[in-house]
Amino acid sequence: MCGIVGYIGGRQAAPILLDGLQKLEYRGYDSAGIAVIQDGAIELQKKTGKLIELRKQMNDRLPESTVGIGHTRWATHGRPSDANAHPHLDCSGRFAVVHNGIIENYFTLREWLIAQGHVFRSETDTEVLPHLIEEFYMGDLVETMQRVLKKVDGSYAAVVLSLDEPNQLVAARHDSPLIVGLGEGEYFLASDIPALLAHTRQTYILEDGEIAVLTREGAQVLNRTGQPVDKKIFTVKWEAKQAEKEGYAHFMLKEIHEQPRALKDTLSGRIAPDGSGVTLSEINIPEEELREINKIFITACGTAFHAGLVGKHIIETLARIPVEADIASEFRYRNPLLDRHSLVIVVSQSGETADTLAALREAKRKGARVLAVTNVVDSSVAREADDVLYTWAGPEIAVASTKAYTTQLVSMYLIGLYLAQRRGTLKPEEMTQIVTGLRKLPDKVSAILENGKDIETFVRQYCDCSSIFFIGRGLDHAVAMEGSLKLKEISYIHAEAYAAGELKHGTLALIVKDVPVIALATQSVLFEKMLSNIKEVKARDATVLAVAMRGLEEVAKEADQVMYIPRTHQVLTPVLAVIPMQLLAYHMAVVRDCDVDQPRNLAKSVTVE
Repeated sequence: MCGIVGYIGGRQAAPILLDGLQKLEYRGYDSAGIAVIQDGAIELQKKTGKLIELRKQMNDRLPESTVGIGHTRWATHGRPSDANAHPHLDCSGRFAVVHNGIIENYFTLREWLIAQGHVFRSETDTEVLPHLIEEFYMGDLVETMQRVLKKVDGSYAAVVLSLDEPNQLVAARHDSPLIVGLGEGEYFLASDIPALLAHTRQTYILEDGEIAVLTREGAQVLNRTGQPVDKKIFTVKWEAKQAEKEGYAHFMLKEIHEQPRALKDTLSGRIAPDGSGVTLSEINIPEEELREINKIFITACGTAFHAGLVGKHIIETLARIPVEADIASEFRYRNPLLDRHSLVIVVSQSGETADTLAALREAKRKGARVLAVTNVVDSSVAREADDVLYTWAGPEIAVASTKAYTTQLVSMYLIGLYLAQRRGTLKPEEMTQIVTGLRKLPDKVSAILENGKDIETFVRQYCDCSSIFFIGRGLDHAVAMEGSLKLKEISYIHAEAYAAGELKHGTLALIVKDVPVIALATQSVLFEKMLSNIKEVKARDATVLAVAMRGLEEVAKEADQVMYIPRTHQVLTPVLAVIPMQLLAYHMAVVRDCDVDQPRNLAKSVTVE
């Protein structure tokens, strides 16, 4: 994995491929390459490192061709190296392939191909694809691809360039996203929409098992048996400037400041005009089925899982249904007790997260109803779920998620209120209070962003520390986990989050003089206990930065520094409390001269297990 671009048309392909790959840099990568047909041969250029290294290698002498493919790789099979970078060729140099995903049976295929006389040049699983094509090719690339894909187990978005059929590109998709861009006399392929926006807004979004055939005359989509598919054109409505920094130093900072707008978009049309409840037309659970739901599971990965932890608390509090929150990579392997009386909520920013998709499919297999929360329209998660609640966060370029997370949180509140409304578990006045609080969140987030200087002061003092601890109780513990993840993701400082009540069960052994502790104290009902926990770490000479809600100023007597968030309904504090956590991580990464938008070893969309 990670980014794919393809082009065929009347313009020079190489600049289009490189520009498209640059638009996909947010996905994270360790090498890049392109392949075009030039003077009767496949011209291949690939290089470890960023795109700038590939451009240097070509010395700005781009190959001349009107058809080609490109790729940015995030290492899975085989270390980052020039040889392991995509595209990959067959023995004869007649076929070039780029691929996202994992070929699970690649070792067996590789051994068989070697026995047939094929010579491999890389450590990757991907390289079996061009060799399989070479082995089975009988003059028709589409038929060959169909035959090859029957031999392959695993996930793929693959594009093939062929000397034998130089006037077409052939692509296939299974469990990994791939999009066809439709132009005038030119056609495009990409693993994500930003790579296409400069050229077209008209797209086909490929489904699993579909094969796309692109020529200069048009784009055709076939099913597994080779029959034409009548594809619906999906028109991208994003503005191109949404994928640019707009004057901010980094995409992450821009996206932090986009949160008020993103929250408004998430709430738009989903609150009753009189503020008495929510209206989620996207969720269509029949009344009888809703009454029979006796347990809810929330499953996700990383930041989305932390949103799920908040969701567990909210749904249990508002709708009074038992909820389990599970990391998606563990969910299906523990043989969860699911049946038709279960509701499974899957959360994924991209809608293509491999482990979350696997959890969704496990839930469906066992008869559970699945509700997806995702940011990407027509993503795999969205298509396979029974109901979909889109977060409408817009494109998120930075690897470290910010606005996607807060819109996922708001989606959890909407789901909790929706279930409470239909089950009659919340008093009307309480419902109105929470809905009113939701409406005010965007303005309150804006207020926090306008007064974030205290964070920068703290960062300058402690940017050289080796460890930071985050503590909180109740909902604050879930926010502490997200704050800890953000900090270590982009600043590379060791960080851990603990339920503050667990301090005496081992954590205090790590609290020594001047160790920074971020203490979240926004929960009124737990405030006195949280003050005691702050006193415990202060007694060990720790330095405490507290995040508290206005009205809980007593915390200033114990903490070294306090950042206050505006008052809001108790259950809504996570949306506000996480903003200082995001700013802390961002400024710490900047001061430490880290790559904020593309932290090492991480990718935006994890489409393999």
